[in-house]
Amino acid sequence: MTEIKSIKIGKKDKDEPNQAESRINSDALQDEAANDTSPKGPEDVIKDLEQKLQNAEEDLKNTYDRLLRVSAEFENFKKRTNREMEDFRKYANEALVSALLPAVDNLERAVESSKEGVSDPRCLLEGVCLTLSELIKILEKFHVKAIDAIGEPFDPSFHQAILQQPSDEHPENTVLQEMQKGYMIHNRLLRPSMVVVSKKE
Repeated sequence: MTEIKSIKIGKKDKDEPNQAESRINSDALQDEAANDTSPKGPEDVIKDLEQKLQNAEEDLKNTYDRLLRVSAEFENFKKRTNREMEDFRKYANEALVSALLPAVDNLERAVESSKEGVSDPRCLLEGVCLTLSELIKILEKFHVKAIDAIGEPFDPSFHQAILQQPSDEHPENTVLQEMQKGYMIHNRLLRPSMVVVSKKE
């Protein structure tokens, strides 16, 4: 019994190297197939080139389509922007003009009253003063304010001297008279004040 057992064990041990060798040979064949660098035939090369050409043509077509879409969108954007800018230029002063209309109405009524022969000219003067006050309020609403010039030192940034007048009461280059009011809009000069400036005698 003992001898039979040992024979079986020996046969098993003898077969194990053959199985390992078979596995090694199989792995080697797989690696050789994977690393096969044998030259391809002309037909295979032509097929590869045709596939690459087809892929390049598809990429070019997609790129061209995207370019057309972007170009069309840009043209539409330019047209829309031009329309908006044109509308802005045409109607930029709409709010100001609308605010001035009541003052125009008051002046028209004052003119009509004077044509009808109003007996007391003070009524006409009062109406004009009220209209002027309304106009000043409208200008202030749109951030337009008059420049304070009289008694101030002459400043070429805000004043335009049209005449020099000798004066002993004021320092030289002081604004003595205001011939036409100047105005600011926000922090920007809208119109300089036309002034008379003092000088030494």
